[in-house]
Amino acid sequence: MLPKRHRLTRPEDYRSVLRGGDGRRRRRVGTDLLVVHAALADNPELTRPPRVGFVVSKAVGGSVVRHRVVRRLRAQMAGRLDLLDAGTDLVVRAQPPAAQASSAQLGEALDHSLGRIRRGEGR
Repeated sequence: MLPKRHRLTRPEDYRSVLRGGDGRRRRRVGTDLLVVHAALADNPELTRPPRVGFVVSKAVGGSVVRHRVVRRLRAQMAGRLDLLDAGTDLVVRAQPPAAQASSAQLGEALDHSLGRIRRGEGR
Protein backbone atom coordinates (compact mmCIF):
# COMPACT_ATOMS: atom_id res chain seq x y z
CA MET A 1 0.00 0.00 0.00
CA LEU A 2 1.25 3.46 -0.81
CA PRO A 3 1.20 5.91 2.10
CA LYS A 4 -1.08 8.89 1.51
CA ARG A 5 1.86 11.32 1.18
CA HIS A 6 3.04 9.30 -1.86
CA ARG A 7 -0.29 9.40 -3.75
CA LEU A 8 -1.54 11.76 -6.41
CA THR A 9 -5.12 12.44 -5.41
CA ARG A 10 -6.34 15.62 -7.11
CA PRO A 11 -7.35 15.77 -10.79
CA GLU A 12 -5.20 18.87 -11.31
CA ASP A 13 -2.14 16.91 -10.12
CA TYR A 14 -2.80 14.27 -12.77
CA ARG A 15 -3.29 16.97 -15.43
CA SER A 16 -0.06 18.65 -14.40
CA VAL A 17 1.92 15.44 -14.89
CA LEU A 18 0.20 14.42 -18.13
CA ARG A 19 -0.06 17.79 -19.87
CA GLY A 20 2.54 20.02 -18.25
CA GLY A 21 2.23 23.70 -17.71
CA ASP A 22 4.02 23.91 -14.40
CA GLY A 23 7.53 24.36 -15.79
CA ARG A 24 8.88 20.96 -14.75
CA ARG A 25 10.78 18.62 -17.07
CA ARG A 26 8.67 15.80 -18.48
CA ARG A 27 9.50 12.24 -19.48
CA ARG A 28 7.25 9.57 -20.94
CA VAL A 29 8.35 5.98 -21.31
CA GLY A 30 6.23 3.13 -22.60
CA THR A 31 6.28 -0.64 -22.70
CA ASP A 32 3.67 -3.05 -23.97
CA LEU A 33 2.15 -3.18 -20.45
CA LEU A 34 2.55 0.38 -19.13
CA VAL A 35 3.16 3.99 -20.01
CA VAL A 36 4.87 5.98 -17.27
CA HIS A 37 4.57 9.77 -17.32
CA ALA A 38 6.99 11.65 -15.06
CA ALA A 39 7.18 15.29 -13.97
CA LEU A 40 10.68 15.71 -12.61
CA ALA A 41 11.56 18.20 -9.87
CA ASP A 42 14.02 20.87 -10.98
CA ASN A 43 14.66 22.09 -7.46
CA PRO A 44 17.10 19.69 -5.69
CA GLU A 45 16.20 21.19 -2.31
CA LEU A 46 12.54 20.25 -2.65
CA THR A 47 11.58 18.04 0.26
CA ARG A 48 8.11 16.89 -0.84
CA PRO A 49 8.15 13.10 -1.23
CA PRO A 50 7.62 11.55 -4.66
CA ARG A 51 3.98 10.93 -5.56
CA VAL A 52 2.40 8.32 -7.82
CA GLY A 53 -1.01 8.02 -9.47
CA PHE A 54 -2.51 5.23 -11.57
CA VAL A 55 -4.79 5.29 -14.61
CA VAL A 56 -6.48 2.08 -15.72
CA SER A 57 -9.15 2.55 -18.37
CA LYS A 58 -12.05 0.31 -19.31
CA ALA A 59 -9.98 -0.88 -22.27
CA VAL A 60 -8.01 -2.97 -19.75
CA GLY A 61 -11.12 -4.84 -18.61
CA GLY A 62 -14.07 -4.79 -16.29
CA SER A 63 -14.09 -3.34 -12.81
CA VAL A 64 -12.65 -6.41 -11.10
CA VAL A 65 -9.80 -6.67 -13.60
CA ARG A 66 -9.01 -2.94 -13.43
CA HIS A 67 -8.89 -2.96 -9.64
CA ARG A 68 -6.67 -6.05 -9.65
CA VAL A 69 -4.24 -4.29 -11.99
CA VAL A 70 -4.22 -1.16 -9.79
CA ARG A 71 -3.59 -3.22 -6.63
CA ARG A 72 -0.69 -5.02 -8.29
CA LEU A 73 0.81 -1.80 -9.62
CA ARG A 74 0.43 -0.07 -6.26
CA ALA A 75 2.18 -2.94 -4.46
CA GLN A 76 5.00 -2.99 -7.03
CA MET A 77 5.44 0.78 -6.86
CA ALA A 78 5.56 0.86 -3.05
CA GLY A 79 8.86 -1.02 -3.13
CA ARG A 80 10.34 1.33 -5.72
CA LEU A 81 9.61 4.73 -4.18
CA ASP A 82 13.21 5.03 -3.03
CA LEU A 83 14.27 5.10 -6.71
CA LEU A 84 12.47 8.43 -7.20
CA ASP A 85 13.88 11.84 -6.37
CA ALA A 86 12.02 14.12 -3.98
CA GLY A 87 9.38 16.21 -5.73
CA THR A 88 8.93 13.78 -8.64
CA ASP A 89 5.37 12.97 -9.70
CA LEU A 90 4.51 9.87 -11.75
CA VAL A 91 1.36 8.71 -13.48
CA VAL A 92 1.41 5.03 -14.39
CA ARG A 93 -1.08 4.22 -17.15
CA ALA A 94 -1.89 0.55 -17.74
CA GLN A 95 -2.21 -0.76 -21.28
CA PRO A 96 -4.78 -3.48 -22.13
CA PRO A 97 -2.21 -6.35 -22.00
CA ALA A 98 -1.62 -5.50 -18.30
CA ALA A 99 -4.86 -7.38 -17.53
CA GLN A 100 -3.15 -10.71 -18.25
CA ALA A 101 0.24 -9.78 -16.78
CA SER A 102 1.51 -11.19 -13.51
CA SER A 103 2.76 -9.00 -10.68
CA ALA A 104 6.33 -9.95 -11.61
CA GLN A 105 5.80 -8.87 -15.22
CA LEU A 106 4.31 -5.55 -14.08
CA GLY A 107 7.31 -5.10 -11.77
CA GLU A 108 9.73 -5.72 -14.64
CA ALA A 109 7.89 -3.17 -16.80
CA LEU A 110 8.08 -0.63 -13.96
CA ASP A 111 11.79 -1.30 -13.47
CA HIS A 112 12.45 -0.84 -17.17
CA SER A 113 10.43 2.39 -17.33
CA LEU A 114 11.87 3.91 -14.15
CA GLY A 115 15.39 3.06 -15.29
CA ARG A 116 14.86 4.88 -18.58
CA ILE A 117 13.36 7.88 -16.81
CA ARG A 118 16.31 8.08 -14.41
CA ARG A 119 18.76 7.92 -17.36
CA GLY A 120 16.93 10.78 -19.05
CA GLU A 121 15.56 8.69 -21.89
CA GLY A 122 12.05 8.97 -23.22
CA ARG A 123 10.10 11.86 -24.65
